[in-house]
Amino acid sequence: MKIICIGRNYAEHARELNNPVPGKPVVFMKPSTALLVNNKPFYYPAFTQDLHHELEVVLRIVKNGRHVQPEHADAYYEEIGLGIDFTARDIQQACKEKGHPWEIAKGFDNSAVLSPEFISKSELDTNSIKFELKKNGETVQSGDTSHLLFSFRDIIVYVSQYFKLQTGDLIYTGTPAGVGPVKVGDLLEGYLHTKDGPQKLLHCNVK
Repeated sequence: MKIICIGRNYAEHARELNNPVPGKPVVFMKPSTALLVNNKPFYYPAFTQDLHHELEVVLRIVKNGRHVQPEHADAYYEEIGLGIDFTARDIQQACKEKGHPWEIAKGFDNSAVLSPEFISKSELDTNSIKFELKKNGETVQSGDTSHLLFSFRDIIVYVSQYFKLQTGDLIYTGTPAGVGPVKVGDLLEGYLHTKDGPQKLLHCNVK
C-alpha cells in the first residue's frame, strides 16, 4: 500500500507559502507507517517546533493499473475520505534551503491522519466537493475540489505513468489555503459536504 501525496494543488495554498504555482503535479510519498487511523490521538513529535495541519480529500484506489488513460481514470476510485497531512514546517524549510529531500518533514510516523469512514462518490459531486477543517471548533481551512489545479483524473493519469496503482493505495489530493500550526491540546475535526450536508469524518486530538 502506497500513500501518494500531491503538493501545491490549490493555487492559494502555494501562494500562502510563497511557492510557485506548479505546471505539473508535485508528487511525494509517505510510508505506510505514517498512517494514523480510527481517530486515534496524535502525539506531537519532539523534533519539531512548528507542526502544521493540512486537510486533504483522499482517494482510495480500488484496482490495479499503470499508464491509466483519462477516460478510465474515474473507475480507479469509488469512495472519498479525508486526511490530514501533518507537516513539520521548520524541518521542511531547513531541508529546502539545503536542497535536500523533505520526507522527514512529511513522512514521519503518524503524519498521515486518515478518516475511518469514506463516502461513496455517488453521494458527491466529484467536480466540486466542499470540505473544511475546524480547530477547537473554529473553521481554519475551507476547500472546494473545483479549485484543484490538477483534478482527480489528472492526478491518476499522471501518477500512474511512474507508479503502478494498486488496490488500497491512498492518494492525498492536496490542501487548500489556511494551513497553520497546531499545539498540544488542540482538537482537529474534518468535515466533508455531501448532498445531505456536512458530515464529520475525522477528529484528531493532539497530545
